[in-house]
Amino acid sequence: MSKRRKSQRTAADTTPRREKVRDVFVPRPFDGLVDESEWIALRELVPAASAPLRLAPALVEEFGDRAATLATVLPMAAPAITKPDGRVLIGLQRHQQSGDVSRDLADALLSALRAEPGGQVAVAPLPGPGPRLQDILVDGPLDITMHDGFDFWLDPGAADDPTVQASLERANAAIYPTVRLTAAKAAYWCQVPEKAHVRWVLPDDEDAALDALARLGAAGTLTLGEQTKFAGMFRAHGRLVPVWDLPEETPAAEWEEPVAQFAKRYAEALTVTDPLDAAGRRARQGLLGRQLTLR
Repeated sequence: MSKRRKSQRTAADTTPRREKVRDVFVPRPFDGLVDESEWIALRELVPAASAPLRLAPALVEEFGDRAATLATVLPMAAPAITKPDGRVLIGLQRHQQSGDVSRDLADALLSALRAEPGGQVAVAPLPGPGPRLQDILVDGPLDITMHDGFDFWLDPGAADDPTVQASLERANAAIYPTVRLTAAKAAYWCQVPEKAHVRWVLPDDEDAALDALARLGAAGTLTLGEQTKFAGMFRAHGRLVPVWDLPEETPAAEWEEPVAQFAKRYAEALTVTDPLDAAGRRARQGLLGRQLTLR
């Protein structure tokens, strides 16, 4: 063996091997959180919103009672940022993610808490085993604030910078109007070009929810009223999200009552435990045929 090859082999033998991180897919990353459906909605449906988070006592003891905020998205889809005053923000919608969204978000929050205030936050794309949101937060209902733009990213006076202002205007231009409805938890109205939608993250087991929707479909009561259409549904983080097409010109507030009435019909359909009849089975197959899975 040549001296060169022998040297290369010796170096390879002495260099520590990088441990390979095994990714694991978790179908319901927000399972166990009180507002599971709202976490899903903020990740998949809502362009601009925020909510304060409460750190678990162990983290408060380690890092102090730091202000932490959940944001739908942060500048450049960053996983987390830390402010000069010690505040930290984590972004639900980000470029890189593992198979466990809860672990990703927990790692981003911990990385931000460990970073110097106002400094860069380094977050691994695959964090590996470790604490999840359920381990590091005081759980409770999310106090969600909807935003018309991303100004909530900025510290006072930051928008005076022309470069920052131009970047903010570009980000705001991508936002479509979205309203959080009060008729049902995790139900949102939004307006996109040439139409509007209501999208609702159902809180129930997928099979039970699908059967209830199938019963309503077989009964002809799956829409939200005249000039509306049940467009289909998608699966997101272990929950079903039905979508309705609506007239573009009707404002969000006028859909509160139709959504409330549908929620009542849906709740009643959930209580039926008899097997689906032939019409219900056909409706169920039709629903499955219009289902899209998001990850």
